[in-house]
Amino acid sequence: MTMTMRVLGLSCGNPGGSAEILLIEALRAAEADGAEVELVRLDDLRLDGGDDDAEWFWERLIECDAWIISAPIISRTVPGRLKVLGDRLLGPNADAAIIEGLLEVRRSGGEPAVPFRVDERVLRPRVAGFIACGGALTTQWKSLALPVMHTLTFSMSTAVVDQMVVEGAGTPRSVVLDPGAIARAGMLGRHVASQLGRGLGEAEYLGPAGACPMCHLDVVILRGTDVECATCGARGRLAGDGIEWTDLTLSVISMDERHAHYREIVETAQAHALQRAVVAERAAPYEGFPVTRPTPVSPQG
Repeated sequence: MTMTMRVLGLSCGNPGGSAEILLIEALRAAEADGAEVELVRLDDLRLDGGDDDAEWFWERLIECDAWIISAPIISRTVPGRLKVLGDRLLGPNADAAIIEGLLEVRRSGGEPAVPFRVDERVLRPRVAGFIACGGALTTQWKSLALPVMHTLTFSMSTAVVDQMVVEGAGTPRSVVLDPGAIARAGMLGRHVASQLGRGLGEAEYLGPAGACPMCHLDVVILRGTDVECATCGARGRLAGDGIEWTDLTLSVISMDERHAHYREIVETAQAHALQRAVVAERAAPYEGFPVTRPTPVSPQG
């Protein structure tokens, strides 16, 4: 690398726990390969709305060249706070295709039909790596972790270059008993560092192949012989002993699909704007319905 590039590590488990140990191993490997690294703990972030730490984290994410997310597996998936972070910061406000569309509208002298934030730094090329760490030894207790983690990267067109799932780490810090997992985390860090400066379509995927050629995972939806990747939406059909992938442009990782989604959002917003009065009239009967709320706890003292 001719210039120092930044790798942001997000630790989503207990401080000093197995997921964080694996993340540190990955960050150390990336640092040894010349990257500047930073570790942030999800537990340290206030995500209660308003003046919280979401924007603080956004600035670190938007200025990095890669991020590695390491999370424990809880009830087959990742901690809910990680999904909260994604809901706060990502989605349409961080979608590269939507930002490209809104910038084009502005260049043409128009006003966007949808009020999304436009931060051109989203378009900077980035790569990512995922680490999911659980205690179960069987696949059914881990199968939703990586698919949910992919929801954190596709909107910004971040290229996932490696992903791993660790099993058998069911007690605090017990992953240190698994030298193979520690070594694999270091490899993931090196893989991420090797692809710095590259974006979607340029970065090389270096992790396990998986069934889907877009997200490289194995979770699929079957409708007869028709196949849809449950993680990203790529389409195919059963053919012999495997899957013949017939339309990768429908994957949410694909810019083709995301540009189509942007057009859908704009057309829907424009159509609804013409019926604003009808919406207000039909929504009125639902206002004022009684809501039960928890009683505030008085401070003791």
